[in-house]
Amino acid sequence: MTLLTRRQFVASATAALLPGLATAQKTGAAMRLRCRFADQDFSFLLQDNATTRDLVSLLPLVLSIADFSSNEKLAQLPRRLDESGRQPIADEAPGDLCYFRGWGNLAFFHSGYTYRDDLIRLGRIEGGVAPLLVKGEYPLQLDLLT
Repeated sequence: MTLLTRRQFVASATAALLPGLATAQKTGAAMRLRCRFADQDFSFLLQDNATTRDLVSLLPLVLSIADFSSNEKLAQLPRRLDESGRQPIADEAPGDLCYFRGWGNLAFFHSGYTYRDDLIRLGRIEGGVAPLLVKGEYPLQLDLLT
C-alpha cells in the first residue's frame, strides 16, 4: 500500500467514524429515563439509538400512562419519533420500554411479549417491574437523569 493510499484509507475510516464519535460525546456514557406516576419513581437504562435520542429531545414530558392488554402500559407521545433506531429484538423481557411504530406511543412491558417489527426498544427498567403493575390511568412525568 502506497503512502497516498494509506492516507486515503485513514481519512475515509476517520470520516466514517466521526458521526458515531459525535453521538457518543453528545449522549454521554449512559442515559437514564426517570419515570414518576402514582407515587412510583423508577428509571430505565436507555439504549443509544436514533429513536431514543429523539425521545430524549422531547424531555421533560408529562404524559398519561394507562393499562393496555395484560402485559403492558401505554403512554401517547405528543408526536411521532424518528424510527431509524429500529433493529430486531432477540432478548425481549418484562421491563422493556419500546416505541410502538403503529400508533406512535411508548409501551412499558411488565410481562412477557414477543418482538414484532413495529417495536423499537428504547431501554430496560432498572430494578423490578413492580411500579408498572399499579393499575389505572395516571399522569406520567418523564425526565432525563443526569
